[in-house]
Amino acid sequence: MSTTTIGDIVRGDAEVFPPYLYEAYRSTIRRAPTCALVEVPLTLSELTGPGPVISAVTPDDADLTRNAGTGGEAMGQRIIVTGRVLDASGAPVKNTLVEVWQANAAGRYIHRRDQWPAPLDPNFLGIGRCHTNDRGEYRFLTIMPGAYPWRNHPNAWRPSHIHFSLFGNAWASRLVTQMYFAGDPLLPLDPIFNSSPTERARAAMIAAYAHDVTEPEWALGWRWDIVLDGPDAVAFEPERDQSRGQTPRAQPEGSDLLASDDFGVIPSERSESRDLHQ
Repeated sequence: MSTTTIGDIVRGDAEVFPPYLYEAYRSTIRRAPTCALVEVPLTLSELTGPGPVISAVTPDDADLTRNAGTGGEAMGQRIIVTGRVLDASGAPVKNTLVEVWQANAAGRYIHRRDQWPAPLDPNFLGIGRCHTNDRGEYRFLTIMPGAYPWRNHPNAWRPSHIHFSLFGNAWASRLVTQMYFAGDPLLPLDPIFNSSPTERARAAMIAAYAHDVTEPEWALGWRWDIVLDGPDAVAFEPERDQSRGQTPRAQPEGSDLLASDDFGVIPSERSESRDLHQ
């Protein structure tokens, strides 16, 4: 199997994982390592948890249309996003913490550095979480996120997408990726999506419309299964500190997205000088 590596550190299957340097995605020019990585042994705190560090997950957490606590409902087209978390053999992965974050219907995040002229929604936080059940299933009620501009290249717009974070039984098992929507005309123009090296890898990040999930007069349904390993694996984002650990796929992304002051940990796509998750 061909792998994406720098020195002895293996990131993963080269047919699934994007290269560290993908020049069309300009932020990688600055942050891609230029020297061989040095393996740093994981600490006890990284090999255990998150456990009780994370507060109890409630059913309300998975309803992004109302979990802002304002008593109001988010604006936008309601959608149900559901699917299964699977291992390489296709077996369900149960009791996995799944966290999501996204822009609102106008394509704007609640973040002090997100100041492009699109309206904020006072009833939408843009974050949610749930645990997978015994069948490995997750389910969120949210709104269709809007596209938004970023400063990667002239007239650049990011396609509608939802960020996903999955936690196993240790901090070092955190995986982060993005889910896109079938038929989005911006997908062929997006260098982040197209940095995944093969058509198969890109297809694994696209949710399909699911009429059996759609609820009459309520919400459209989308289904997206997350495969953690093997030839059908979803491409996951690299960790910010590229010297931590040597696990091919279960690499830590960094600080907890719900506690992060930057609402994420990937260098920005909208500005060359800020840290706002794409």
